[in-house]
Amino acid sequence: MANPLLLSFSLSFLILFHGSLARHQSQQHGQDQCQLNKLEAREPDNRIECEAGQIDSWNPNHNEFQCPGVAVARYTVEQNGLHLPSYYNAPTLIHVIQGRGVLGVIFPGCPETFEESQQQSQQQRQQGQQGQQGRQFSSQQEDRHQKIRRIREGDIIAIPAGVAFWTYNEGDQKLVTVDFVHTDNEDNQLDQNPRRFYLAGNPNDPFNPQQSSRNQQGRHQGQQGNGNNLYSGFDTRLLADALNIDEETARKLQGEDDNRKNIIRVQGKLELVSPQRSRQEEQERQQQSRGNGLEETFCSARLRENIADPSRADVYSPQAGRVSTVNSYNLPILRSLGLSAERGFLYQNGIYTPHWNINAHSVIYAIRGRARVQVVDDNGNNLFDDELREGQVLTVPQNFAVLKQASNEGFEWVSFKTNDRANINPLAGRISVLRALPDDVVANVFQLSRDEARQVKNNRRQVSLLDSSSSQRRLAF
Repeated sequence: MANPLLLSFSLSFLILFHGSLARHQSQQHGQDQCQLNKLEAREPDNRIECEAGQIDSWNPNHNEFQCPGVAVARYTVEQNGLHLPSYYNAPTLIHVIQGRGVLGVIFPGCPETFEESQQQSQQQRQQGQQGQQGRQFSSQQEDRHQKIRRIREGDIIAIPAGVAFWTYNEGDQKLVTVDFVHTDNEDNQLDQNPRRFYLAGNPNDPFNPQQSSRNQQGRHQGQQGNGNNLYSGFDTRLLADALNIDEETARKLQGEDDNRKNIIRVQGKLELVSPQRSRQEEQERQQQSRGNGLEETFCSARLRENIADPSRADVYSPQAGRVSTVNSYNLPILRSLGLSAERGFLYQNGIYTPHWNINAHSVIYAIRGRARVQVVDDNGNNLFDDELREGQVLTVPQNFAVLKQASNEGFEWVSFKTNDRANINPLAGRISVLRALPDDVVANVFQLSRDEARQVKNNRRQVSLLDSSSSQRRLAF
């Protein structure tokens, strides 16, 4: 009979070996995908028209997205629209491009800390009885749910892998968000494909709408369920028994005959238990001012940081523009996600100094305006030299050098980065690598006189945002 201790050791070794091999293969896969000879500013490849909005997504199979292991999608939710509850298989950063709304995040095992009063519940029941003409309510319980958060333009929102969330547009204009999904993250143990798991309705796959249609056809041919949500795959009777509901209600959970897709229109107005806006915003300001260190719990973690407010800028030049960053220093939850972001605004013809990202890939989404962008690889090859305009996405791999100059109308962007403390190293400006070199080293490596070397080192006094007024030549558009 085999030695149980030896058998246990052998199994443990095999598990560790295969885990290590899988990680190595994943890393090797990413490195192979980063052998790029050309970069492109990408427009969305897919569009899903929904009842109350639309979804635009970029094909994640492009090499530019395979290299950093990311996926990008833009969601437009119309007034009174509700994006169905769902979760991603990988950590996600969401940036609010336009509008305001409500975000609900469902942390597993956390209590329902938002609850309505008994008086509110009675009023709603009375209104419901009047509308239903005597229909009996099966439950007299007050509404309770997990915390909801108000979101607005400029917010960066951190969503851990596998955590469900939903959004609702309560504003007077469209709510537009861009989702950045880091599939090559250690928290995703499936594969490099972005997957969005919906909990309700009959949605389409944001990154592969054709697959959703094929799944739907298969269900019509006899497979269980009629929707594309998680409940639709279960046996209706078992689902009804698990939830202690009737089968008709269970079929509704499975999305049967629901053609509204991913974003639905709320009938009337969404009734939520929530403090008044001014009170909630004051509480959040106080929370941010006192920080989020060890006292922050999983259930009450701060998930968002606004980086659009000019007063929030980390770097500012009256002539060139401003840049704001969010990382694990000012939003601690990003430490566990391994992600960060920056939002920048270049004024007319302003320049963001040529630089490289030391420890992260960067994916740029153009919010407004246009810019001339150049990207250079390790061999000095120019992989991208073109215009980047509103609605386009450009990937800049780790250590590749990048330079931006705004057009006459200016340029605003957000960059998602695959490190929670992403750093850059400038090639020009007061804190550039050139300024750190001795004059004689600069003179010798570039074959310059000492005076020329000092001009190269010292002619730019700004940190990273440079005005072009003193430049002899501007980037042409």
